[in-house]
Amino acid sequence: MAEMADTPERFKVHESGAYFHGTKADLRTGDFLMPGHRSNYRPEHISNYVYMTKVLDGAVLAAEMAVGDGACRVYVVEPQDDVEDDPNVTDKKFPGNPTHSYRSGKPVRVVGEVSDWVGHPPEYLRQFRAGLDALARRGGNVLYD
Repeated sequence: MAEMADTPERFKVHESGAYFHGTKADLRTGDFLMPGHRSNYRPEHISNYVYMTKVLDGAVLAAEMAVGDGACRVYVVEPQDDVEDDPNVTDKKFPGNPTHSYRSGKPVRVVGEVSDWVGHPPEYLRQFRAGLDALARRGGNVLYD
């Protein structure tokens, strides 16, 4: 898996300051993402939160890593309540919140879709998945949800 220092551009907050959610779900403007549904990454897990990021590239990667057969989609979302740092990729794995990843235990409204994003090269995705698989084999794929 690529190290953070190898890809600093992957942690830049989007110029709009918007929150993004990457998924394979087909959603419409006005729809709500709700806690209490199956995780995008572990279908056996019911998530207590809706996850989002201010980094467009992070949302793209989230869409690419999501399970399912649908097309990768990146939505602009608007939390309806306070958000908190996502402990799955912040203080538990990276000091602070360099990925600008957040979560909310309340509904998050879809306010738009980004369609001009660029996906990651297949080799990057293979390496990323291999890193996640290795983490799971070591028992390090703990989910703080």
